[in-house]
Amino acid sequence: MVTIQAKKLMIINILDILKKYSDEDHRLSQKDIADILKSKYEMVADRKAIKRNIMNLIDFGYDIQYSEKVRNIVDKNGNEEETVLLSDFYLNSDFTDVELRLLIDGVLSSKNMPHTHQKKLIEKIENLSNKYFKSKVQYIRSVSDNSIQNKELFYIIEILDEAISKNKKVSFYYNEYGTDKKLNPKKNNNGIEKEYIVNPYQMAVANGRYYLICNYDKYENMSNYRVDKISNIKILKEKRKLIKEVKDYKDGLNMQKHMAEHIYMFAGESIRVEMQAKKYIVSELIDWFGKNIEFRNETEDEIVAVVNINKNAMRRWALQYALHVRITQPQELVDILKKDIQDAYNNYYFDF
Repeated sequence: MVTIQAKKLMIINILDILKKYSDEDHRLSQKDIADILKSKYEMVADRKAIKRNIMNLIDFGYDIQYSEKVRNIVDKNGNEEETVLLSDFYLNSDFTDVELRLLIDGVLSSKNMPHTHQKKLIEKIENLSNKYFKSKVQYIRSVSDNSIQNKELFYIIEILDEAISKNKKVSFYYNEYGTDKKLNPKKNNNGIEKEYIVNPYQMAVANGRYYLICNYDKYENMSNYRVDKISNIKILKEKRKLIKEVKDYKDGLNMQKHMAEHIYMFAGESIRVEMQAKKYIVSELIDWFGKNIEFRNETEDEIVAVVNINKNAMRRWALQYALHVRITQPQELVDILKKDIQDAYNNYYFDF
């Protein structure tokens, strides 16, 4: 026997039905809604009540679309009158399927998040759409979990967010993974776990990882720390240093510039680098360094590229692209790379 729920729940249930069972390709009639109310929500409602509640939802600001059909009906007295019938109801979701797909791809590409957390978050994203969207993304359940993650990641992000918003310093331990596959705090020269105290300014995502962009009181540059390697984090009572007091950041933190100059999120100052590059990697150069990269002296096969970038980051990148680019300036970096390449050769050279 169907239990008739309180009428005040009807509007909530109808909204839930529109969220779960409708979209532009799956429209519902008043009868469809009545049937779902009865079978799924144990609620009996006539068409007039359904129509009235849907109109109320529209008045409340919900983007509910429908079609109108004019029909002539005969009343009890045999008089014919014109009436407007509403049908084909569907709720325009706040997110399109493509947007939800992008959100899910972002979750899957994260190297910070354990598989179990990924799965729970994806389920929440799925619930932002209707039941038809879920059927399109079942294959994401097979995502493997090959990386090692910090299970306190979400808590650490929450604490950092609070500290940044309140302009407070933070303290934490910074860890490295050992052969035991666990995070082990770095130690000072006396073998004691080292406590880091920094001025936090921003969190950013690079290479699938979260990074904290911060400053030490005694230094005039920015440092970048992987958030998943942080532990024992605390918000301190002391106010953080104003960002305009940090050298080269008097106008604030330009995130686009900072990320372009720190492609591997190494700390340290940026330098001006010139390189001779093959033209077929121009697209990759722009992907890595952004549109602020300078090009000149173009020939049929090569081009000179100029970038401002962190020296350590450029050292790693140049080795990665050694077959396609040759660093020409500054000479100090050229000398370092020559030695790196020679050391790499020696590492592979065997005298039989």
